[in-house]
Amino acid sequence: MEHTDPIVSCAWLAERLDAPDIRIIDATWFLPRDARDAKALYAARRIPGAIFFDIDEIADKGTNLPHMLPAPEKFASRMKKLGVGDGARVVVYDSQGLFSAARVWWTFRVMGHDDVVVLDGGLPAWERGGYPIETDPPAPKTERHFTPRVRADLVRDLSDMRRAVEAGAQILDARPNPRFRGEAPEPRPGLKSGHMPGAHSVPSSALVNENGSLRSREELQRILGESGADPAQPAITTCGSGVTAPIIALALARLGRWDAAVYDGSWAEWGSRDDVPVVTGA
Repeated sequence: MEHTDPIVSCAWLAERLDAPDIRIIDATWFLPRDARDAKALYAARRIPGAIFFDIDEIADKGTNLPHMLPAPEKFASRMKKLGVGDGARVVVYDSQGLFSAARVWWTFRVMGHDDVVVLDGGLPAWERGGYPIETDPPAPKTERHFTPRVRADLVRDLSDMRRAVEAGAQILDARPNPRFRGEAPEPRPGLKSGHMPGAHSVPSSALVNENGSLRSREELQRILGESGADPAQPAITTCGSGVTAPIIALALARLGRWDAAVYDGSWAEWGSRDDVPVVTGA
């Protein structure tokens, strides 16, 4: 099932906190240079009943690229152990407001599970609202069967991106403007600076309010338009390593465009190669 909006409020979740089909996922993840421990933070404080989704572990470990999508069999196995099965209504949040939750929202959709939404404002909004916080050790979950039905249309790989650049496809880059323009170095060593030819700069931070909530439809429409993007047209989103690109996909879904694809390898892959074009400037 597709929601009319990929975002739900804390009040919406609070009313359904004890519903048997609700599965709450803490998708907190930090950039490699950030010393905070997402799993430890989850263990200390979480929304009641939440399970932890480890973006770096529930991933393809057979590549040197960071947290690439796992094989569907691995994803299904991990979801089974976490108690997320067919028919679950999945609500994803992170502890930064809106940062890594969109990546897990997109991952579920790639695996064919459409009944997934993101909690607006994440854990900070939940705490500000005075809703309950669980601090006891997480309880073990009853295993559930998860059936993956991969949607390849929501993912792009390197060969897809070569063709997309040549064809002039709409590519939206979520990295900060200085990195897009090639004026600031990439946080991962060994990567070129700049962007793909023809790409538009849509920093993910511009799509999120200061309180960590996703901006309104009107604001998203304006921001995307000012970037040169057309929300009415198909889009491929990209970023540094595939974590924040889904925030653009989330914004497009709020505008009714649910088919945005994500370049999973993103700049971690493109920027490491000598056989693809890289440009700098605006």
